[in-house]
Amino acid sequence: MWILMLEAGVALFLLVFIVWWTMFSGRSEERKRPLRDDSQVPPKRDPDQP
Repeated sequence: MWILMLEAGVALFLLVFIVWWTMFSGRSEERKRPLRDDSQVPPKRDPDQP
């Protein structure tokens, strides 16, 4: 019975580790870049004016 509990614990640890690794990998590079370049975005126009 303890072997099954050990195997379940290892599987849970691997699941949490893989999720954590994929969530936080490459974050430092993404913070340096802006989300979008506002100079390339056309200005919004008012839908009430023709």
